[in-house]
Amino acid sequence: MMRRSASKKTGQPNSTNPITYSPSDLFRTASSKASSKEMERIDNLFYAYANRSSGMIDPEGIETLCSDMEVDHTDVRILMLAWKMRAEKQGYFILEEWRRGLKALRADTVSKLRKALPELEKEIRRPSNFVDFYSYSFRYCLTEEKQKSIDIESICQLLDLVLGSQFRAQVDYFIDYLKIQSDYKVINMDQWMGFFRFCNEG
Repeated sequence: MMRRSASKKTGQPNSTNPITYSPSDLFRTASSKASSKEMERIDNLFYAYANRSSGMIDPEGIETLCSDMEVDHTDVRILMLAWKMRAEKQGYFILEEWRRGLKALRADTVSKLRKALPELEKEIRRPSNFVDFYSYSFRYCLTEEKQKSIDIESICQLLDLVLGSQFRAQVDYFIDYLKIQSDYKVINMDQWMGFFRFCNEG
């Protein structure tokens, strides 16, 4: 109440009144400036790894990124990063995917990205997220258009990567079985999800 009576009318039009911002407006302006700066750094980081002719981060760029983060490119956390970006094509990140993932992780430098990986891993280990990550990992490996299944050798590697740390005994059993059987040359999404259900029921 005091503030309203304290601001005396000077007879000038309201538009020239310098007190037009509330603290929340100022905060919003400052935070939107900060977030546009952050986005600029995220974009700059993308172009540091992107292939100039394709405008995408390709497998070579991903290997360089992994090297800078001191993480092996076959580490499951790189697949987790792809999940966070909702990357569609294996071994490639486009700018939109990169922005989506790094903004969510609040990472605009390589070191922040590396530090975000343990939290990302925790997020994915939550049961509700893990099912999504598990099905995503299969789709991410479908490299050809209209491809619906994955060869046994690749499935064995993927099982080991995605489920190995949680269900070691079951994964070893599956891999041994898949290597000696001759009925299946490929595995489809239903069978892939079946592995996961079996592990959870075991």
